[in-house]
Amino acid sequence: MASGGLVSDEIVIGIIADRIKQPDCSKGFILDGFPRTLSQTKALDEMLAKTGEAVSLVMAFEVNPAVLEKRICGRWMDKGSGRSYHVKFCPPHSMKLGPDGKPIPATMTDDQTGALLFQRPDDTAEALIRRLDGYNSQTLPILDHYKPKGIVKTIDGGRHIDEVWVEVSAKLGAK
Repeated sequence: MASGGLVSDEIVIGIIADRIKQPDCSKGFILDGFPRTLSQTKALDEMLAKTGEAVSLVMAFEVNPAVLEKRICGRWMDKGSGRSYHVKFCPPHSMKLGPDGKPIPATMTDDQTGALLFQRPDDTAEALIRRLDGYNSQTLPILDHYKPKGIVKTIDGGRHIDEVWVEVSAKLGAK
């Protein structure tokens, strides 16, 4: 882990198993970003089955790749707070555009602290292609695994965040 590698599936499953025993998980819990592979999915299912539980809802957000690219390539972050900005959807007050229509990096500062914002090195169109390849090869099989159980709910994530939240809330409430 110190070398930047991933933690083994067994360790992650153990951490999840310990965490969901806590009182605040007694009525359910949400996993975000896990499982990422079919083997992790099966390990999660086996771990839950030991206590008579099972995954009860899987939300799949569908977004057009062009929309994803626009969202990812326009994102800027504040390192200290984690606040996220976007050149189109939520620009910092300080943003100034250059002659090419792109933000001038020196003007991209956090609204609260004035600290310089940064773009993640993987917030590029090229990195998005790799991410989508990973999604298609690793995540789609997870959805196929859960679809026969009738628990996969698809959400149009390309809409405005408020509309997406209304649908997510409704699906969580209907669960």
